[in-house]
Amino acid sequence: MLLNSLCQDPDANCKHGLYFRDGKRKVDYILVYHYKKSSVSKTLTRRIHHNDSSARSIKQDHQLPGKGGHLDVGESELHMDYHEDDKRFRREEYEGNLMEAGLELERDEDTKIHGVGFVKIHAPWNVLCREAEFLKLKMPTKKVYQINQAHGLLKKINSVIQKITEPIQPKVAEHKPETVKRLSYPFSREKQHLPSKFKIVHRYYFFVFQGITSLLANGVYSAAYPLHDLLCEEWASYGVFYKYQPIDLVRKYFGEKIGLYFAWLGVYTQMLIPASIVGVIVFLYGCATVDENIPSMEMCDERNNITMCPLCDNTCSYWKMSSSCATARASHLFDNPATVFFSVFMALWAATFMEHWKRKQMRLNYRWDLTGFEEEEAHPRAEYEAKVLEKSLRKEYIHKKKRRHLPEETGNKWRQRVKTVMAGVKLTDKEKLTWKDRFPAYFTNFVGIIFMIGLTFAIVFGVIIYRISTAAALALSSTPSGRSSVRVTVTATAVIINLVVIIILDEVYGCIARWLTQIEVPKTDKSFEERLIFKAFLLKFVNAYTPIFYVAFFKGRFVGRPGDYVYIFHSFRMEECAPGGCLMELCIQLSIIMLGKQLIQNNLFEIGIPKMKKLIRYIKLKRRRSLDHEEHMKKKQRYEVDYNLEPFAGLTPEYMEMIIQFGFVTLFVASFPLAPLFALLNNIIEIRLDAKKFVTELRRPVAVRAKDIGIWYNILRGVGKLAVIINAFVISFTSDFIPRLVYLYMYSENGTMHGFVNHTLSSFNVSDFQGGTAPNDPMELGYVVQICRYKDYREPPWSENKYEISKDFWAVLAARLAFVIVFQNLVMFMSDFVDWIIPDIPKDISQQIHKEKVLMVEVFMKEEQGKLQMLETWKDKDMKKGENCNNHSPKLSRSQSGSMSSCHSYHIDV
Repeated sequence: MLLNSLCQDPDANCKHGLYFRDGKRKVDYILVYHYKKSSVSKTLTRRIHHNDSSARSIKQDHQLPGKGGHLDVGESELHMDYHEDDKRFRREEYEGNLMEAGLELERDEDTKIHGVGFVKIHAPWNVLCREAEFLKLKMPTKKVYQINQAHGLLKKINSVIQKITEPIQPKVAEHKPETVKRLSYPFSREKQHLPSKFKIVHRYYFFVFQGITSLLANGVYSAAYPLHDLLCEEWASYGVFYKYQPIDLVRKYFGEKIGLYFAWLGVYTQMLIPASIVGVIVFLYGCATVDENIPSMEMCDERNNITMCPLCDNTCSYWKMSSSCATARASHLFDNPATVFFSVFMALWAATFMEHWKRKQMRLNYRWDLTGFEEEEAHPRAEYEAKVLEKSLRKEYIHKKKRRHLPEETGNKWRQRVKTVMAGVKLTDKEKLTWKDRFPAYFTNFVGIIFMIGLTFAIVFGVIIYRISTAAALALSSTPSGRSSVRVTVTATAVIINLVVIIILDEVYGCIARWLTQIEVPKTDKSFEERLIFKAFLLKFVNAYTPIFYVAFFKGRFVGRPGDYVYIFHSFRMEECAPGGCLMELCIQLSIIMLGKQLIQNNLFEIGIPKMKKLIRYIKLKRRRSLDHEEHMKKKQRYEVDYNLEPFAGLTPEYMEMIIQFGFVTLFVASFPLAPLFALLNNIIEIRLDAKKFVTELRRPVAVRAKDIGIWYNILRGVGKLAVIINAFVISFTSDFIPRLVYLYMYSENGTMHGFVNHTLSSFNVSDFQGGTAPNDPMELGYVVQICRYKDYREPPWSENKYEISKDFWAVLAARLAFVIVFQNLVMFMSDFVDWIIPDIPKDISQQIHKEKVLMVEVFMKEEQGKLQMLETWKDKDMKKGENCNNHSPKLSRSQSGSMSSCHSYHIDV
């Protein structure tokens, strides 16, 4: 169902402002500007002395219809100062160009918003046809052909699936399966197309708005946007979270680029369903087998009486291994044989997801007539043109200065001169920015990115210091319960600190990435977007995953041994993993950061911040209205409602949060099998949240054509390949999967896991402690400790090479490296096989595209035959006319001769 309302706000329900004042011409685009109603005037004589005064004075004749026209130059009291006058002239020039291009404009300054004027723009039918033909826009013709349908068993299966999924299909006409399709071809005013179809997509082609970016940047206009006029109840509502999205309707309303984002998000969410089911099964398997896990049972058995070495110097004492029973049992939930299977499954899932999306994207391209779409060379950005212009003017000035020996100009005079001539100078293709021009920006980018990455590492290092110092401080607790919960307390608080820092730095890094991209001055918007995405993704990836990488691959690796520990700043001893390994801590770190980012950053910020900004704007407008009672009583127009919405900032933030989530789902899934489930639950809400944000909180963006998701696809593939490597190292080095296999097949006496815990622990004689590092209270356990245990593969104190690395360590290390190589190559091969065996283009789509090409050739042949027949007919008529003229008397008068010549000119007239 299609609605005309945006939200529950009464002002938003108004239908006014969607048309010109005649009620016939629809508003296609809005330009917004600020003006001063009353102020002390300054004369316009200064403007006459500018180089472009003559060009701009011509545009003064274009007076737009509507309320609130500009004042005449000859008035005795002017209402603009110098800067306002400059903006007014530039607006007049720009609007004059729009009208010369055939667009129709209407001004409205009589609104409820004080000091804000609106220019309504309508694109007539002839302008749309002209630009559609110029841009070679593919439009449907009157030729209709049948779409190939499935037969036999496949048809029955499709019918059953269609009946089963009918309740979750959106109730819109565009979502119903079609059996016929119209032949599409680049638009031509001579061909027979369907105007109704053309009206839907005309918003893509406001070619005249290429210069609006610079005008917005200079404050000539404050905003530019199309109007909200059409919404889908079956999409932007939380009550339909279980239904498919009406992607075709989204595409018609927002354009292909945004339509592809929501289509990709829907496919990603759909693919998370099987991953979530398998992840839950793996987790349940760990729950079912926890009581049968021999290593955790040995760790929990107090009869073993295993005394562990202190976790810190002086303040920490000896402790029983059985005190970490809960951690050991919880580790088995995520560290079990099923985890390896799940890692392989997720690697193949990522490959299948990428192939499924490519096929879905191809179907959408066919359905949206984008199969032959090629992006034309984009128009240079205004910032790039300004930089090139400044370069050319500087060269010209230096050249003249050398010839005439002119004095050096100051910086302010030079910038003023550049601004003066910018509007009147046209750039040439010969002049462009080289790498030498951009070298300072490139160097700044390199140094800035290295500094930001270093800052992230420094913050993680600071959190490590916090963990070590806090653990030592909590060990001084007088209560046994306080000492026993030291590890959990330190881990939880450190992860929360990491989460807060990640959220803050994400916003900072986003702004820094944009600034670094701006100083590079990319030539086109596409180049700007790709460079911005790369920088933002690199910084946010490092920011989000550095704490997780530390726990997974560095914590407990460089600890040393009792009597010879590694210290930071000669004061803080490096952290150790729990006896059950660091995998449980990695799971806690991953789950808190992932859920925290999704809950706080992705959802709370997306809802709370726009609402807060909207409230602030509402309060400001309410204060202004109280000063002007007449404006308060006016009816709010549609374009005024949309002006109060947030401007559209692009799809980069939306894609970025999903790509980071995709990393959480794939990179460390071996440690957290429930990650796909939490991602699925988040995305179900995320789709409707984004839909509601796009239609109620943001101004309607200008529709943009695109046939794919761009650089994001390459980033997804890179994350998928990286996930295979990381999961191989997580299983091999972070979990105890490989040590268990080595013990089971090389050291176990009875072929079971009995004795595994004792095999992984080394012995230490407490008399070998360095001075000042022994526990202050060695009798805390109630007995004298002579030998304590620690997790490592080292020779015992009674050996000739005491405390040296044992041969068991090298055997386990070799097995770990072998597993990484085998796992990585096997899974990569399987992923590439999935990529190879699944074709990028579905067979039925390939056949339909071929059929469309054949039909197109037939249509052209028929048209050419029709033209030839028409020419032959005209030729025959011409010949008959000539014969009739030749049958006259040979003695022709001058008048007859004239009539004869007119007879022979018949063909030329036709």
